[in-house]
Amino acid sequence: MRRLFSTFARGWPGVGLLLLRLVVGIALVWRAVEKLNHASSPLQVTVLLVLPIGLGLLLFVGLWTPLAGTLVTGIQTCEILWKVADPWTYVFVGTIGAALAMLGPGFWSVDARLYGWKRINPL
Repeated sequence: MRRLFSTFARGWPGVGLLLLRLVVGIALVWRAVEKLNHASSPLQVTVLLVLPIGLGLLLFVGLWTPLAGTLVTGIQTCEILWKVADPWTYVFVGTIGAALAMLGPGFWSVDARLYGWKRINPL
């Protein structure tokens, strides 16, 4: 599993990755919940609304960050192709998702706790 992560950055780079994950996670969940509240029929509550909520939560806590970032980039690309109105929000969220997929989750994440470097103490 370690191959999926470049590093688990500490210090200011780790804080920067934490901020990126929080902003993208909140943006995905916020927009999907807003769309769910305005849905006129249950048919509109589809995978395209539930999936961003799940991916936003995964990025928020930093679990499976490379996979979640890649899927966010794919979903945002589809949104850009399907929407006619203002694509720049989708471009920004998709770009940050791609950056997170390439850089990894950082030190303050569940991924770092599960898959980070371990110290082995000799007996």
